[in-house]
Amino acid sequence: MRVDLAAAFRLAVEFDWHESVGNHFSASISSDGKTFLMNPKWKHFATIRASDLLLLNVDDTETMMRPNAPDASAWCIHGAIHGAMPSARVLLHCHPPYATALASLKDPTIKPIDQNTARFFGLVGADLGFDGLADEAEEGARLVSAFGNHPILLMGNHGVTVTAGSVAEAFEHLYFFERAAKTLMLAYASGQPLNVMSDEIAEKTAQGWRDYNDMAFAHFDYLKSKLDKIDPSYSD
Repeated sequence: MRVDLAAAFRLAVEFDWHESVGNHFSASISSDGKTFLMNPKWKHFATIRASDLLLLNVDDTETMMRPNAPDASAWCIHGAIHGAMPSARVLLHCHPPYATALASLKDPTIKPIDQNTARFFGLVGADLGFDGLADEAEEGARLVSAFGNHPILLMGNHGVTVTAGSVAEAFEHLYFFERAAKTLMLAYASGQPLNVMSDEIAEKTAQGWRDYNDMAFAHFDYLKSKLDKIDPSYSD
C-alpha cells in the first residue's frame, strides 16, 4: 500500500495534477478506516517515497501537537472521511486543471456527453458549501455528508476527491475524471449546445464501464513500470 500510494504521488506530477507542496493522498490500513497513511506536510509530490508516508489514526487527539504533524487541512478532510467512510479505503484529493475549472462553474454537474463523462453518471456527489480552507471539524463533517453514497466528490470552488478500494482504482477514477472534465469544458468553450445523453443511455454506459474495472490495475501497473525506468526511488 505504501509503494502504490507513493507511486500515485509521482504519477500525479507526470500528469500535472500537483500544486506546489499542497494536496494530499491517503490510504487506510485498518478495517474501520481509522488508521491511515498520508503524505507529510509540505513535501512535494515529486519527492515522496513509500517510507515518507505518515501513519495516522483518526482517534489520536495528539496528532496535531507532534513535530511531524500533518497539514491541518489534510487532517480535517482525510481524517473525517476515513473515520466515517471505511469503505473509502483510498482517498485522492487534488486540484487538476479541468476538474477544478468545472468545480468553479455555477453548475458543476458532469453532464454525460460522451462515454467518459457518462462513466461517472450517478457516481459524483457535490459540495457547494465552500467556506475557505478546510481546517475545522465542521468542514470535514460537511464533506462526509456531501459524499453521501458516492465514491467521488466534486468540491465546488475547490477541486475533486476520489475514493476507491485500492490505489489503482482510485487513480483510474482521477485519471478518467480529469479527462471527462476536459472534454466537458472544451464542449462548453465551443459555445454550441451540449448533446446530453438521456438518463437511460448514461446509466447504461456507466454500467458498461463496470465490466472494465480491472483495466485500472493493468493501467496502474504500466504507469508504475514507467516510473521504475525513470526514478524507482518512490518505492524506497
